[in-house]
Amino acid sequence: MSNIIAIVGRPNVGKSTLFNRLTESQNAIVKEVSGVTRDRIYGRGEWNGMAFSVIDTGGYVKGSDDIFEEEIRKQVIIAIEEASVIVFMVDVMTGIVDLDTKVAELLRRSKKKVFVVANKVDNTQRFGLSSEFWSFGLGDVYDMSATNGSGTGELLDDIVAAFDPNAQFQEETELPRIAVVGKPNVGKSSLINAFTGQERNIVTNISGTTRDAINTRYRAFGFDFMLIDTAGIRKKAKVTEDIEYYSTLRSVRTIEGSDVCIFMIDATEGIQKQDLHIYYMIEKNHKGVVVLVNKWDLIEKDHTTMLAYEEKIREDLAPFNDVPIIFTSTLTKQRIHKALETAMEVYANRIKKIATSELNDLLLPIIEATPPPSLKGKYIRIKYITQLPTHAPAFAFFCNLPQYIPDSYKRFLENKLRENFDFKGVPIRIFFRKK
Repeated sequence: MSNIIAIVGRPNVGKSTLFNRLTESQNAIVKEVSGVTRDRIYGRGEWNGMAFSVIDTGGYVKGSDDIFEEEIRKQVIIAIEEASVIVFMVDVMTGIVDLDTKVAELLRRSKKKVFVVANKVDNTQRFGLSSEFWSFGLGDVYDMSATNGSGTGELLDDIVAAFDPNAQFQEETELPRIAVVGKPNVGKSSLINAFTGQERNIVTNISGTTRDAINTRYRAFGFDFMLIDTAGIRKKAKVTEDIEYYSTLRSVRTIEGSDVCIFMIDATEGIQKQDLHIYYMIEKNHKGVVVLVNKWDLIEKDHTTMLAYEEKIREDLAPFNDVPIIFTSTLTKQRIHKALETAMEVYANRIKKIATSELNDLLLPIIEATPPPSLKGKYIRIKYITQLPTHAPAFAFFCNLPQYIPDSYKRFLENKLRENFDFKGVPIRIFFRKK
């Protein structure tokens, strides 16, 4: 079990800014508006040679007009339960307000080690303004500026000293990364919650609820990988709020950094233009893909409905349609574990390496029997095939006239590769090189 720091406090005191500083990242969206962070966001930090996890939380609120208030409060309480130590952030410019007192009461009941951080001490004139926060009875108060980093070192020295020295940080960078992607409101966060069996992510019927890319380590039923929930990706023309713009940007980056994408579509809507835009983005980045048709429980069906629906999806996804398609419902949890099994099978296909001798023994006779078409009396001869040392499957075909091979023959070779080796769910790249 690794040491975990949870950053809590009321909205807009600088929690996400501190999270980004401790993790040396820009993973949490920062804006001078309350309620930007909603779910718990995890990151990795290191100080004096000791690694730890950091949790950013939404601002703790009571009695506001925010429809997400209750769900955000639940996420804060879960973060406190998970944490080894808690950083309680307050704003030195506004002093103690009622919400600060409520958070302090919650933290006193938690019995966890708490570090009170008076943020926004950005200049020497603000030193000493934090004295009133001693009244919380939670111990020392640390003057700090999350924006420019002053005071961070002293805080981290004391936090690291309070850690359990026997706790080991669980390195997650080498784990498979499975991203759940799709348009807003197709059920991505509900799927993550169904997988994990807890309210890990906030779920409402309002599109755009999730704003950050949220990582969850999944270890159950023999699986061990990173599961990533993303904000729904809209058309650029419909992204009007700048917070949503950054959420969408994070989702695109998540696709780029993933190994396999669970691509969710709404069964009641079918594949639309924006779905195809996301799918092409996955293909362009050479990621594995599993198509998950959610809300299948809402469809009136007979014994032919699923086959007809699957055929229509493959038609829409052509030419790359060698992908697994699973019909599910996050509400009833129908076939959701099949989705995980299939995602890991696709991951295995993506990292598969085929011996050069096996490729040549199998494909050269096929090529000899069906050679590339000649052009202007010139015959193309493919002599040698090898798999390239890339993250996703890529093959080099060495021949005498690579520039004359048509796209149709390239598709023929891809089909032969797929027929003889299992690359389901994975885009294949083929290159022709001069022998």
